[in-house]
Amino acid sequence: MPLIARTKSAKPIPKKDSLKKATASAKARVTKAKTAKDSPAKKTETRARTPKSDFENGWSEAKADPSIPYKDPSSSVNSTPAKRKTQVKNESDDDAFETPTKSKKSSAKSTPKTTPKGKVKKEEKEVDLKEEEEEEEYKWWEAQAGNEDDSVKWVTLHHNGVLFPPPYEPHGVKMLYDGEPITLVPEVEEAVTFFAAIMQLDHANNPVFQKNFMKDLLKVIKKSKAPCPIKEFKKCNFTPIYEHLQREREERLSKTKEEKLKIKLEKDAIAEPFMWAILDGRKEKVGNFNVEPPSLFKGRGDHPKTGCIKARIQPEDVTLNLSKDAPIPPAPKGHKWGKIVHSNTSTWLANWTDSITGSGKYVFLSHDSSLKGQSDLKKFEVARKLKTYIKDIRKQYTRNLKSDDMKNKQLATAMYLIDVLAIRAGNEKGEDEADTVGCCSLRLEHIELITPNTLKFDFLGKDSIRYINEVEVSSQVFKNMKELRKGKKKSDMIFDLLNTSYLNNHLKKLMPGLTAKVFRTYNASHTFQEQLKNTNPKDSEVLKLQSFNRANRQVAILCNHQKTVSKNFETQMEKQEDRIRAIKLDIKRVKGSILASDKKLAKDYPELEEPESDLEDDWCREFIKNKYEDTREKAKVKFEVKNEQLETNNEETVPQSKLQSQLDSYDEKESQMLREIDTGKYEKVSDPEKLITKWQKLKESLLKQKTVKTEKDENKATALGTSKTNYIDPRITVAWSKRFGVPLEKLFPKTLLTKFQWATTVDEDFVF
Repeated sequence: MPLIARTKSAKPIPKKDSLKKATASAKARVTKAKTAKDSPAKKTETRARTPKSDFENGWSEAKADPSIPYKDPSSSVNSTPAKRKTQVKNESDDDAFETPTKSKKSSAKSTPKTTPKGKVKKEEKEVDLKEEEEEEEYKWWEAQAGNEDDSVKWVTLHHNGVLFPPPYEPHGVKMLYDGEPITLVPEVEEAVTFFAAIMQLDHANNPVFQKNFMKDLLKVIKKSKAPCPIKEFKKCNFTPIYEHLQREREERLSKTKEEKLKIKLEKDAIAEPFMWAILDGRKEKVGNFNVEPPSLFKGRGDHPKTGCIKARIQPEDVTLNLSKDAPIPPAPKGHKWGKIVHSNTSTWLANWTDSITGSGKYVFLSHDSSLKGQSDLKKFEVARKLKTYIKDIRKQYTRNLKSDDMKNKQLATAMYLIDVLAIRAGNEKGEDEADTVGCCSLRLEHIELITPNTLKFDFLGKDSIRYINEVEVSSQVFKNMKELRKGKKKSDMIFDLLNTSYLNNHLKKLMPGLTAKVFRTYNASHTFQEQLKNTNPKDSEVLKLQSFNRANRQVAILCNHQKTVSKNFETQMEKQEDRIRAIKLDIKRVKGSILASDKKLAKDYPELEEPESDLEDDWCREFIKNKYEDTREKAKVKFEVKNEQLETNNEETVPQSKLQSQLDSYDEKESQMLREIDTGKYEKVSDPEKLITKWQKLKESLLKQKTVKTEKDENKATALGTSKTNYIDPRITVAWSKRFGVPLEKLFPKTLLTKFQWATTVDEDFVF
């Protein structure tokens, strides 16, 4: 049965309506550039700062303040900066119209021309890699096996601290209260602006969100000691501020590429000192070094604190971790760091406490750092070691399922669920936390017993992801679950004699380093490896990738890694079906030309005479018309924008005749394709054998797009990335890649290629 059936009454591809917006946007950029050219050149203004504003702007513009001696942390130790890869991008000129005065550059090293007024000079795209001084990359995995005592994480650690968000800048837009505009002091204006920014989201309609926001807003108003009429949420109207934020957003989006590049470069310059740390003399990249800006807490699921205002983090809230010989980075003016510690058994660089949840927030080195890589290797090696213990562990808890001691019986039953179902251990939650549960915190209401031996689970797991699963268990486990419910209410705990600490302490006695999470990692990697055995070595690369993704999907299902089906999923599937039909149309035309040129080829290729399925003439006509209408409109827009740019630069414009010639060619191609649909007669070619090659390539493309559609449907509610990043040993993927000749770049995104570089040294015979 097809995943999505397109009937004969299916609507043709709707004509795209984004061209008008694209035209307007392009014209706006040209007009803006022209205005900049015609107006007098302005010097970049640097505001004179009072000591107060100097401090305030020092938060996110610290590098611009000469009084704050930010520096490359590498300058404080004797080390050479680590190798930084430079990407060389070759850009081809895809302009449809070349001007008579335009000449191609003969060399990337040609003498640069003077940049015209109003234009920002483009950075050089190509660099001479030979001239760069590069340090050989540190391959820690070649220096150690990953099983040494790693309690000491580093000897020296230098860094520049964290980057704070800029101070709030009042916009002065008045909200309405009880229908009247009101003036707010900056701290109150900032809080109401938080709500205005999200007032179109579902959160804003949540009564709990509104109640918590109002409660915190009144605290802010009271603390400000300024008169303010706000008392009730229902009388608040945030629309004027929302509209102001929308105008600011549109203004940002309408900026030219040059303006956006300039802003990006300025931000990069500010962030640069915080991006790097020196670990044992090596320069390594820091992960997220930005302190979270104040905002409204959303939380996951039905979090009881949703809508609360997250306070602005101050330097006094932050603890830095450095080596004793490291210079302490300066805090923003007027402030000092909360603490400076020298914990070489910790991998974090800075931390602070979340003002809402009370949990710790940490800054670590990036995911591709040596410390993170060593941690990942150790994690997978511990899980890999479990395979030598798992048989005895399962024997023990199976035996204890019949224990007379109730605590042992509960422990054995819980271990069965953690092992077989990969359920997290779980902890008890307070009243101010989201009601998410794991194995040890399961309540009677979360499990339904279905005779003879089926358990139906329904609860909110980590991140408030709903876990629904109906699974057949052993008769003894079913009997135990029945016994553990006796004399309890629905809200009572099933495993009332257990907690996570007790469970993990017991597991460590069975194997050093064993925790409930190790079970998840082991079962995820083991399941993945077993599922990959279904790969057919004779399959095409497309089908091998499908086997890989299906194995990944089984792991995601095991670990309950779900995602919400997107609202526009059906639209996406229709577009994918249209891509498939478009390829089928190309195949139909190529096959028609082959047969028109040489009918004898049908004997060698009987498939040539088979009609393409699910490809009606009406759809083809509508598709062809829409395709060429869009093509003509794009050509006109490109022509118009190109000429306006040339006029702005006082260069010779492209003649109208060139555009008309191109439009005529499109008209001719459209008429030809429509005639083919109407008459069934196709163009003859002198060498039909060449079209056979094209036909084969189109069939490969068709298979690929059909596979994409299948996987989109299969994975619409399953998140594959989490298990691939955290639970599946990457060496399994590397070995499979080498064994079946599928490029690793097609299995891992760029982030995982760098994160798991240590895993790429294994050969195809690696076994988890």
